[in-house]
Amino acid sequence: MTTSTKATSRRPEQTPEQTPDHPSRSSVIHDSDDPIAVAVLDAALATMAAKGYHGTSVRDIATAAGVASGSIYTHFGSKHDLLALIMNRGMDGLIAHTEDALFHAGTDPADRLRAIVGAHVRVHVSGLRESLLGNSELRSLEPAARELIVSKRDTQRRMFDRVIVDGAERGVFRAADPIAASRFIVTACTAVATWYHPDGAMSPDEIVESHQRIALDTVGHHDPSATP
Repeated sequence: MTTSTKATSRRPEQTPEQTPDHPSRSSVIHDSDDPIAVAVLDAALATMAAKGYHGTSVRDIATAAGVASGSIYTHFGSKHDLLALIMNRGMDGLIAHTEDALFHAGTDPADRLRAIVGAHVRVHVSGLRESLLGNSELRSLEPAARELIVSKRDTQRRMFDRVIVDGAERGVFRAADPIAASRFIVTACTAVATWYHPDGAMSPDEIVESHQRIALDTVGHHDPSATP
């Protein structure tokens, strides 16, 4: 049966860091995937991240996965559909984690901003290959598939817009241009995947805390209840 690329409503799967039984498993691999699909998805991530979408052949993926090339067509339809599935699952996971963080953040705008920044950064540092493909291979998607990914990116961005605009309207954030501040924060949080390294000087927790401070500084956070 061909693996569906359609998004489904479900709670976000744990990020690789948080999955006890699969400490390094990609977030685009789901529990419902059969063993061949798991092997192909993991191989596709590795080969496309290393060689690029256009530099990777179906044979490259099949060899890395230890399966016949026909298995890829049986499970995913085409190399393009495989890339589209990886990117869609990556965006679905990012949105779901951010929505979950926002749901549990309470009503304080600063807490809500900290929560969504934390979710966005953690997803990107725990999925470096997924982030690389998502940021570099959008141009490789066919128009309909690209439009879907762009709409999901807009969904993610609007969560930041709403939190920051709400904080500005309530006098907690003093950014002169809340939407511009939102764009800056989302871009900075996404960019961690371009420089983070597991053996680097900063741990994921330290990177999250740093970006939360940067975000609050960017929006001009002011606590109305604080003593002047």
